[in-house]
Amino acid sequence: MRTAPARRPSAPPGPGSLTAAQRRLGRDWRLAALFLAPTAVLVGALVLVPIARSIVTSTTERHGPDSVFVGLDNYLALAGDEQFRTGVTNSFVFTTYAEVFKVVLGLAAALLLHHRRRGRALLAGLLLLPWVVPTVVTAFSWRSLLDPIFGSVNALLTGSGIGPLLAAVHLVDEWPAGWLSDPALAMPSVILVNVWKGVPFFTIAFLAGLKAIPADRYEAATVDGASAWQRFSHVTLPGLRHVITVTVTLSSIWTFNNFDLIWLLTQGGPGDATTPYVLVAYSKAILQLQYGAGAAVTLVMLPVIGALVFFLVRLLRRDADAEPRGRPTAVRRAVPWVVAAVVTGLLAWASPHIFWKAAVVLGVIALIAAAVGRVTSALQAGGQRRASAVVSRLGSGLALAALLVFVLAPLYWIAVTAFKSEGQIVMRVHDLWPTPWTLEQFGDLFTTKPFGRWYLNTVLVSVASTAVALVCAALAGYALARLRFRGAQGFTVTVLLTYVMPGALLFIPLYQLLIGTRLTDSLWSLVVTYPTFTLPFATWLLTGYFSSIPVELEEAALVDGCTRVQALRRVVLPLARPGLLAVAMFTLTNAWNEFLFALVFITKDEYKTLPVGMQSMIIGDVVPQGQLAAASLLVSIPVVVMYAFGQRYLTEGLTAGAVKG
Repeated sequence: MRTAPARRPSAPPGPGSLTAAQRRLGRDWRLAALFLAPTAVLVGALVLVPIARSIVTSTTERHGPDSVFVGLDNYLALAGDEQFRTGVTNSFVFTTYAEVFKVVLGLAAALLLHHRRRGRALLAGLLLLPWVVPTVVTAFSWRSLLDPIFGSVNALLTGSGIGPLLAAVHLVDEWPAGWLSDPALAMPSVILVNVWKGVPFFTIAFLAGLKAIPADRYEAATVDGASAWQRFSHVTLPGLRHVITVTVTLSSIWTFNNFDLIWLLTQGGPGDATTPYVLVAYSKAILQLQYGAGAAVTLVMLPVIGALVFFLVRLLRRDADAEPRGRPTAVRRAVPWVVAAVVTGLLAWASPHIFWKAAVVLGVIALIAAAVGRVTSALQAGGQRRASAVVSRLGSGLALAALLVFVLAPLYWIAVTAFKSEGQIVMRVHDLWPTPWTLEQFGDLFTTKPFGRWYLNTVLVSVASTAVALVCAALAGYALARLRFRGAQGFTVTVLLTYVMPGALLFIPLYQLLIGTRLTDSLWSLVVTYPTFTLPFATWLLTGYFSSIPVELEEAALVDGCTRVQALRRVVLPLARPGLLAVAMFTLTNAWNEFLFALVFITKDEYKTLPVGMQSMIIGDVVPQGQLAAASLLVSIPVVVMYAFGQRYLTEGLTAGAVKG
């Protein structure tokens, strides 16, 4: 028997062979509708509808059990609300200072790692740890370190003489310092912790950007006699312009809407010194049950988020090296300086007590870097290349060592505290090394707290929400990257908009929705709502990754007789494995760390997740440091192990998907 020859598909249909629906809606509209339906339903039901409902809620006021329409009264009341103005100012100050230091330290770390030949992967993995560990671990480790009585920061600074020196130059008002209890130090301390956690994200993004800069540009600059500073300013910075702008914009949106880190560190105190606008909305809506006033707070900030999103969308759709049309080069170059001058003036006005301290710290960093660069350049110009190389390596080694100490010290403190006895913690003996080592804290954690139940709840919710996000995002990302249909650009913008939408805008209407459906105080409330922040990001990242896969491979499969679905399953998905793993890691980590929704939607101990459960272990001023350290260690281990094995896929996925836009 002879088999019939395989039927080869004809060439793609021309305009004349398309149906009326295909000409109107796009050639692939049917398959696109099928692939986009799950994402569209979830995004529409969990993001767009709640936003519309939030707008309606903001025009009402609660009088007893009833809601009364009040028009724009809630918005007008914000003009005279001192707490709201303080919250907006605090969010601006917190975000701006944090982004400046994250850019400086992230760029320094990326440059130090980029020029190393040995141990770069190990060092990058170590620097990634602050970003990997859950936010609740970050908060409790730094709270322990900054504690004025039991913390090690004051003890080490006093023993080294640095603490009294800080007081002598008025960087702190008194010594020993109350880092989180002093109104003048609370905001700088919270900024410091946010910088510590955010630097790894910037380091990874900048490291990926440095790899994309052609080496011949540096060689040409060296041949032309450019100094190290000239190579940095004329080659490195222009080559990283696109990456820096995208990274800073995304991080600014995240930082501006930060709730969990500030709540876990200070709960907005002392007074309102660290209260962001998100906490103002939470206080009005959840604590005072004034949903309309709380919704108005979040919606007033929506134009700020919208402007950042609009800028980000335009940036991602524009070639990083392309010159904007219709705008003189001189004007384009002046815009960043004008923006920087305006922001600097606002910072000096809003936080004069922080402004000069931050300027001193940045000035010291710049002077040290300039001194090392001047010495190496002078030695190289004098023909002493070996001495120049030694000074350069020594300076880089010392800088990298200081950065590693800054990154790893809080994590080391958590690790050793978990194995101390209660007596060692209270009596402050053997601070840096448990003597003897004991599992007392772990035993107390499981016997006196429902920690095992919290752990299981977190695993179930994280795995379920990650599975939903991964399946829906793979289908939607492929449709947006490959299929031709009308409305693709609008859908992409909508996905990006929902991705950067703050949880503060959604938790009020979602809370009302869950109350109406009787889903509060159940794990389903978290499984249903977590796609609001995991699915948009996963779709956006996978769209970029699918676009980076050569389309010729898929076309070859189609010519060989595969359908679109078969080509997706057999060709595209195997090649997209790094992107899929990166998305799985990101979404699982976000669900594992989520705090705001779990805090609002869950009140019963049996349904709490790890972040909320650990926060509930603190009762008044009683902080069980040993048990919290043991819990932090157990919470961090799975995530750290996952990132240790998937670091390569994370870098590949981030490079192909997010960084290249």
